[in-house]
Amino acid sequence: MSEAVSALPHAQYSGLVDLAEAGLTGMITLRGDLASPVLAEAVLAATGASVPEVRRIEAGESGQAAWMSPDELLLIVPYEGAAGVVEALETALAGEFATAAEVSDARAFFRITGPQARDVLAKVCPVDFSDFAVGELRRTRAAQVAAAVWREEGDVWSLVCFRSVAQYVWDLLATVSKPGGEVGFYR
Repeated sequence: MSEAVSALPHAQYSGLVDLAEAGLTGMITLRGDLASPVLAEAVLAATGASVPEVRRIEAGESGQAAWMSPDELLLIVPYEGAAGVVEALETALAGEFATAAEVSDARAFFRITGPQARDVLAKVCPVDFSDFAVGELRRTRAAQVAAAVWREEGDVWSLVCFRSVAQYVWDLLATVSKPGGEVGFYR
């Protein structure tokens, strides 16, 4: 069996912002009735987080729960435990109209850090970042590809996309982060 490798192992770039590929990250798509108390308990057990409100991400002791759509969450957990989390979710949600699927190896995860992160993201995402709060999340596009972006804290942002377009998104972010491309809109 081959060893797991993240989309762009150890990729880093420093320009207007610091970019980093986050490495192996456990990700689980959980679909179901987000108002279900059974689902809420399963999410809490899996991540230590509550089911997030619309366009939010919640952090817990063992992971994060991100709102993706009215019936979908993305659970972010340690990579090595993701398969076990799916099994636990399936057990906890038996009898519920819900599905859990590990998508860790189908996604790429990037961190964008620095005071100009909003300007860099605004160059490629059709999102108004002016009042974007910590814990807020948007499903959007990064130029021509689907992505989800959220604000972790202050000047730390996360972006998730499909692994198949990881190099494209990386090159895109690195290009719009080159010194000399300052916008200065979000201060």
